[in-house]
Amino acid sequence: MKRTKIFTYALVLLLTLALVGCGSNGSAPAGSASEDSDVIKIGGVFELTGEVAEFGKKGDNGVRLAIKEINEKGGVLGKQIQYISADNKSEAGESTAAATKLIDQDKVIGIVGPMTTGNTLAVIPVVTDYGIPLVTPTATNATITVNPDGSLNEWLFRACFIDPFQGEVAANFAMDALGAKTAALVIDQKGDYAKGLAESFKKTFEDAGNKVVASEQYVAGADRDFRAILTNIKAANPDVIFVPGYYGEAGLIVKQARELGITAAMIGGDGWGTGPIVEVAGPDAMNNTYYSDHVAADDPNLAEFAAAYKAEYNQDVDSFAVLGYDAARMLITAIEKAGSTDAEAIKNALESLTGFQGVSGEINIDPATHNPQKSASILKFVDGVKEFAMRVDPK
Repeated sequence: MKRTKIFTYALVLLLTLALVGCGSNGSAPAGSASEDSDVIKIGGVFELTGEVAEFGKKGDNGVRLAIKEINEKGGVLGKQIQYISADNKSEAGESTAAATKLIDQDKVIGIVGPMTTGNTLAVIPVVTDYGIPLVTPTATNATITVNPDGSLNEWLFRACFIDPFQGEVAANFAMDALGAKTAALVIDQKGDYAKGLAESFKKTFEDAGNKVVASEQYVAGADRDFRAILTNIKAANPDVIFVPGYYGEAGLIVKQARELGITAAMIGGDGWGTGPIVEVAGPDAMNNTYYSDHVAADDPNLAEFAAAYKAEYNQDVDSFAVLGYDAARMLITAIEKAGSTDAEAIKNALESLTGFQGVSGEINIDPATHNPQKSASILKFVDGVKEFAMRVDPK
């Protein structure tokens, strides 16, 4: 009886070791690729449906075009890139789930996306726990890469400038180009993006001796009638109105402001840049409005990319497509620079990325913040058509 038990335990142990050995040889840990893998897997977490699907679709298109072009030239490290895209439905919870699946099940070695601040914040714990580099095309909130306590989110990078810079650009434009001495703010009370831009605008504007005479709030996705808050703003009679929201609400705010007889200049952030804001507000209402963007629509450097994007998707290019493209190329360039699919090596290569020539301009990553040093543009609407107003370089 005793010998039978010993034999049984030994047999179970041998079988267990054999199974563990098979499992070890048949799969690769998160952040690495199998030795015999003939592809390099990159994931995308994008807003393909939901409230800001216009952003996500353009970003995803940019990534796909970048990967297609690189694969046609032979791929990277002698392998083709396999792109696996996941829809976060424009929701934070879905972003977390999508990132987890891409890393845990699909075994991607890097992620591009999401587009918005809230959805990107939601995936930080996931990529941090797994140790997977992520490059967001357009999430501009400063806390994406640097926490409020000053600590670095070491696995997070971005292709865009940050909210403090964007808010500062808008405030300086209001003062220097428009001669504004007073301003009003219209802020999405639940939006990290809107609050970040508004805070930076207010600080820059007031530090220069000017005054914010009104600050009103709304709830994105819920509010559609802004006449009450706009009536309060009209009574304050500001020189400019800063509306750092997304195109849906921003278009309605501009439209209703003009209907109330408000003629003041209105300024937005890059959230105005993609989507039917002109169709929502109307071409006439959009006159005397401006917004900060990552690339000028008439920049000659865009011509080649715009033609390729048009041929691929039959769509005109915008900054969201450009930044999706640049973010993907940043990640792939880091893989090539690292000479490896090891996540730590890719992260280090991203951290030291300098002189990267993106469609949105030259990108130099600050290793202390993981933020790119790059220029911004101010665009204006003239009878519903975007025109380049001025370029602003970082100080």
